[in-house]
Amino acid sequence: MCKATSGFYFAAIEAVPRQESLRQLGEALGRHIGSPGSIRFANWDEAIDALLALGKDRPLPVVLDEFPYLAQAAPELPSVIQRAMSPLREERTESRSRIMLCGSSISFMGGLLTGTAPLRGRASMELIVPTFNFRAAREFWELDDLRLAALVYLILGGTPAYKSEFLRGVAPASLEDFDDWVIDHVLHPASPLFREVRFLLAEDPTLRDTGLYHTVLAAVAEGNCTRGSIASRIERKATDISHHLTVLADAGLLTVEPDAFRQNRSTYRIIEPLVRFYHSIIRPRFAQLEQARPDRTERIWKVAQPRFRSAVAGPVFEHMCRSWTRNMAAEETVGGMAEQVLSGVVHEPSSRTSHEVDLVAMEDDGSLLAIGEVKWGDTLGMAHLERMEKIATILTARGQEPKVIVLFSATGFMPALEDAAAKSGGRVQLVGLERLYEGE
Repeated sequence: MCKATSGFYFAAIEAVPRQESLRQLGEALGRHIGSPGSIRFANWDEAIDALLALGKDRPLPVVLDEFPYLAQAAPELPSVIQRAMSPLREERTESRSRIMLCGSSISFMGGLLTGTAPLRGRASMELIVPTFNFRAAREFWELDDLRLAALVYLILGGTPAYKSEFLRGVAPASLEDFDDWVIDHVLHPASPLFREVRFLLAEDPTLRDTGLYHTVLAAVAEGNCTRGSIASRIERKATDISHHLTVLADAGLLTVEPDAFRQNRSTYRIIEPLVRFYHSIIRPRFAQLEQARPDRTERIWKVAQPRFRSAVAGPVFEHMCRSWTRNMAAEETVGGMAEQVLSGVVHEPSSRTSHEVDLVAMEDDGSLLAIGEVKWGDTLGMAHLERMEKIATILTARGQEPKVIVLFSATGFMPALEDAAAKSGGRVQLVGLERLYEGE
């Protein structure tokens, strides 16, 4: 954007002292304006005013990237910018510079505009750049085979840099090539993806004692999704990890979702597929993989397949299906506008049993639209529909009758189930990979 508009771009460097940061900024600004020498700033007040002066004649983007590094070296910098942007200052009123503060630490950047932070009320835009959804990721990776596109997404999600920067565009050529691609480019210790999740936590300045944060993420990856079960798995009290769960959520690594049917019960989920893959597949075998020969790595990956299907593919595919239901499905498909798409547990008092529901679509007022089951590796048949019909009966008795039952499968549906869906008048919807990627 800066190149296209002749704007100014400056990327900070970690652990650089205050005066060195000012010197580097002065050199970059000097090159930008064609100065015969570098520009020297005595302090950040002078530097920010110089950046505002760039936009004296026209609107101009002025980007300070990796802003957390600058703020670490100069903690007063947010306050300096606040003062520079005071409404009556001539430097502000005569400037059309668009100061853009950027950084990859979601928790740090979000904190700049909250509560009593100096920049609270000064920003005209707060933009969190999301990763690609699974459809956009398929286009970005240029994968025609839908199952192959889904497999790549199950591991790497929608982060563009994993293709363009980490792998230099190397993608699996076919389904037959997928396992070799994982072995050579994800599980290989020389691949930048191999240690990426470690660096994700290390680069966030708000995280301390990253070992415990990794342990919490590993517990969630193992299927411990409630605060109590996570605490039990890592042998801590639930109150001891409250802060860690909050920080991981603020950092964009965990999300907490309410149970659709049970009040005061929430579920924690790992957001990034690579984080889930790392803690499910790589971290438990890190030492082995770090020293393994290619044939040994191939054996490790083969043995890890059941774990991959249950701990990685299943949960990530559920997320894909919930995203499709909320953002891509037609209203006719789910019986209305799905404002919330959650999961939940339905308790059956008569038998004292509980039934997990992978997908629960609701309107904004909480009215139930649809319930669904999601399977990555199973071909669905009548038994799956009968289970969902039983849950629908329980909910109907409570006055929460679902309009639609949606069954998702990455491997397909048995003929008897397809016939039942065709005769249901739209009440039973079947969603395979083709519909997930290309339909509504």
